[in-house]
Amino acid sequence: MKKNIHIKNGHVIDPANGIDGLNDLYIADGKIVAVGAAPAGFSADDTIDAIGLIVAPGFVDLSARLREPGFEYKATLESEMQAAVQGGITSLVCPPDTDPVLDEPGLVEMLKHRARKLNQAHVHPLGALTMGLKGAALTEMSSLTESGCIGFAQAEEPIADTNVLLRALQYAKTFGYTVWLRPQDAHIGRGGVAASGPLASRLGLSGVPVMSETIALHTIFELMRSTGARVHLCRISSAAGLELIRKAKQEGLPVTCDVGVHHVHMTDADIGFFDSNARVTPPFRSQRDRDAIRFGLLDGTIDALCSDHTPVDDDEKLLPFGEASPGATGLELLLSLTLKWAEDYASTQDTGAGKEAMRPLSRALARITSEAARVAGLDAGTLSVGAVADVVLFDPGAHWTVEASALASQGKHTPFLGYNLAGQVQTTIVAGHVAYQR
Repeated sequence: MKKNIHIKNGHVIDPANGIDGLNDLYIADGKIVAVGAAPAGFSADDTIDAIGLIVAPGFVDLSARLREPGFEYKATLESEMQAAVQGGITSLVCPPDTDPVLDEPGLVEMLKHRARKLNQAHVHPLGALTMGLKGAALTEMSSLTESGCIGFAQAEEPIADTNVLLRALQYAKTFGYTVWLRPQDAHIGRGGVAASGPLASRLGLSGVPVMSETIALHTIFELMRSTGARVHLCRISSAAGLELIRKAKQEGLPVTCDVGVHHVHMTDADIGFFDSNARVTPPFRSQRDRDAIRFGLLDGTIDALCSDHTPVDDDEKLLPFGEASPGATGLELLLSLTLKWAEDYASTQDTGAGKEAMRPLSRALARITSEAARVAGLDAGTLSVGAVADVVLFDPGAHWTVEASALASQGKHTPFLGYNLAGQVQTTIVAGHVAYQR
């Protein structure tokens, strides 16, 4: 039975509705019923005092690998869903590169059923664009959509045959589906482990040049012009790539993009002495690229931030850099790293005091709430009256140290190990149900 919840004395930030100030929030029957004054006849079963806390829409994560089915030795649905709600994430999109690949409706239905039984975050799978992600035969996108897929992707497997990608976009356009692509050439940089450049050369690491991203983008945009299909570009990593996307948006192409939140802060220099925790895909690039990502967040070229959560077990991570599996845990870091960007942004602005000083925070939270929901086509990321009551309460001033023992995720590897970060989730509410409370 769902309870009536009154959240009082909190600083409510709802970017979708321009709310940024002290307000009370009222929840009944799993929905938001009022912001500000209590609705007529409202009687609270539970009251949460949010004094000193930010009250925001539950976060929407556009890329979180839950590792089920097939990779339970890396992580389980239970561990990663717990990590999600501890990180304030109430809706997450999972790529199709499971084992078996999410290319059949039964697999998607099984995943969604397992997730529902856990009664935590909402899980929204992406279906495979091609059977087995092999880049040849297209999947039955309509059947996969009926089973619960919100879009179609190739995960980390580029399509080498441009004719196949053309047919996929034509099919997607016909039915109004969104195709999610990480732009990478099928040949250039394939097998590379670090960003091409002086540092990779000095370390003797095989490189992934920026043109692997930009060549793929040119191809995608030409196909979009031909088909009119809607494309979401995943995990952009370079200044040159962002400039192409900026021009494509100005042209009016139906394109959106995201970046992994760790790319907002890290550069190839953070590889250090072959730290395999910094082995990610796409690789960390130069400071110029990192700065371009930060600017792209400001000017709206980048629509959303995501955790790019990819848990990897010790056996595959504690290896020489070139042999280690790429990936880092991110669900529990999404908030803190987003706040860190907001703080860095605020420090460069003359925002004054009071409510004005909160604007960078509201702008940053939009990238993991309303804007991320818009990209994914989800009815989420807002505290609008009548919306599903997905809410997070967090203390923006509480600091914590990123340690393996502090992470609920089964994946303990991240380049931020040892960092002291601000932002700690106190309560996560999913559809009116308290899914996590510190």
